[in-house]
Amino acid sequence: MSLLMIGVMILSLQSCNDLLGWVYDEPLDEVEYGFIRHNAGNNTGQVYIDATKYTDWTYIDFHSRKTYTLDIPSGEAEPEAWDIAVHRYDAKTNNGSVIETDYLDLNALPSSKFWDDDSLVKDEWSKVTIDMSGMMDGNILYSESYVNKELSKWLDVDTGTMPPVYTLSSKVYVVKFADGTQAAVRLSDFMNNAGVK
Repeated sequence: MSLLMIGVMILSLQSCNDLLGWVYDEPLDEVEYGFIRHNAGNNTGQVYIDATKYTDWTYIDFHSRKTYTLDIPSGEAEPEAWDIAVHRYDAKTNNGSVIETDYLDLNALPSSKFWDDDSLVKDEWSKVTIDMSGMMDGNILYSESYVNKELSKWLDVDTGTMPPVYTLSSKVYVVKFADGTQAAVRLSDFMNNAGVK
């Protein structure tokens, strides 16, 4: 009986606010989203986005260094200016095209053009998952959108096993925007410091 009481006391202590706040009540670290680093000298930078929601597209505008997150079911119009967008592990361009390179480091990418424009892949009309809550019953909700299959290779999600197996390509992608400018992009992770995919 005394062991049971000690167990109940420990369980009740864990739910007290601020008693074990350093373990339960506070986030692991403060997160800053958007363009968190930019080097104007060589025009490089780092963008950190939250792509955890199936209902959101996060639009990235490299030209103005801004990000926008829009809810798919709300029917909001896409922003006027954007270059690529990410939805979970799907990606698309704003009338651009993409090529996957064999490079794993942005600094290793040659400064001169090394690909044939005919090998660039344009976006295609496809479906993206927006609701997985009914997955166990076979009810998954989708929305239609353009998706760039080449840029979406940044992460392979194998759902043949449970839990799914995530494999990061770590490759550099060259994106040619509608205005003719280009960017080398490397999507470097699919999980935050707390282990959330």
